[in-house]
Amino acid sequence: MQRVHAQNGIVTQAWSPIGGITSYRGGEKSTFDDPTLLDIARSHGKSAAQVMLRWHLQQGRSVIPKSTKPARIAENFDVFDFELTTEQLAAIDALNTGVRGGPEPDSITLEAFGMAIPEA
Repeated sequence: MQRVHAQNGIVTQAWSPIGGITSYRGGEKSTFDDPTLLDIARSHGKSAAQVMLRWHLQQGRSVIPKSTKPARIAENFDVFDFELTTEQLAAIDALNTGVRGGPEPDSITLEAFGMAIPEA
């Protein structure tokens, strides 16, 4: 899709670029615990979330991560002082199983997934 988007002047946007609801709804597998991402994160002194955001950015995608926690929002912005190597990009690419990790987008409703935002 990204290649087709680029041919048509469209910037691809990463939906749930760091795991979304699969990260905080008790799923059996969290991207934050992936050994490949954790190894890459350690090599840069960053978090797995920051590595995921940087990967999207270096691949030319627009990323809009969501958080209600000020510290995490600040962490999400702190991704412009390092760059992933070609090997690291390839290692992250290789994590793709072709299987959606979260629910189908049409099933996302306030009733099913809404949560209070304490600061609102």
